[in-house]
Amino acid sequence: MISIYKTVDENCELTKLENIEPGCWINVVSPTDQDIILLSKKTSVPIEFLRAALDDEETSRIEIEDQTIMVVIDVPFTEMEDNSLTYDTVPLGIIHTEKELITICLKNTRITNDFIKGNIKNFYTFKRSRFILQLLYRVASYYLVCLRQIDKKSLMIQKKLQKSMSNKELMHLLYLRNSLIYFSTSLKSNELTFDKMLKLKLLEKYEEDKDILEDVLIETKQAIEMTHIYSNVLSGTMDASASVISNNLNLVMRFLTSITIVLAIPTIISGFWGMNVPGIPFENMPMGFWYAIGVSIILSLVTGFYLSKKKMF
Repeated sequence: MISIYKTVDENCELTKLENIEPGCWINVVSPTDQDIILLSKKTSVPIEFLRAALDDEETSRIEIEDQTIMVVIDVPFTEMEDNSLTYDTVPLGIIHTEKELITICLKNTRITNDFIKGNIKNFYTFKRSRFILQLLYRVASYYLVCLRQIDKKSLMIQKKLQKSMSNKELMHLLYLRNSLIYFSTSLKSNELTFDKMLKLKLLEKYEEDKDILEDVLIETKQAIEMTHIYSNVLSGTMDASASVISNNLNLVMRFLTSITIVLAIPTIISGFWGMNVPGIPFENMPMGFWYAIGVSIILSLVTGFYLSKKKMF
């Protein structure tokens, strides 16, 4: 899907266009091969640039060809899996040409939607360099938002684990830890790209542009540090939960073993007294049955008391 937008006045009002115009923003989401070919012809952008962000395994990088600058970064997105919200990353391509700016991605992300909905202040499509920096800053900020959500969600799951040691909670923690691994890899790759942009002085037309890029780097470094901390906490929580579950299993098995021992005593005694042979104690006594029952109860109580002293119950 190809959407074309342009700010037509100083009030940052975004207008949707039918055709490509100078100073416009072209937002491309999950395009077909025909869309890519058509867009390449109309904008003179190499097809390789347009296809770069459509590869799930594409890493963050910068490429420059003539007057066209392509920046590929990994952006976070959320999706539902097994009735649980999971986090992942997807490449976002940002292409700066002489006349327009192009964003291309496999998924409809919250990053670009914020610009479309007018949630970003001082946003103009014709200020392409500033637009790219605003996109990068929004990406870094959204990483921090997702990390805080992951932290809150992990705390909720940990509280549930205190009451119920089920596989469901452990699987949710596993999903969150995997998300943090994806975030860590993507953030480190993005950091290298932003650092390269800063060193090459790309897209810096004004002094405040450099400040924005430095802010992007700071936010990214903070996100990397938070990812590292949360990942360690989740790993420790999962290890502790696994140990607790194993210990609970041992307690249950020990309890069941003790019950089995106690219940085996009446079975053994009844087996002896049930033998059809002469010489069984209490054989000819009128109360012989009750004596046998009494012996079983006494031995069971003594055994149970002994096991409780050994903390087997």
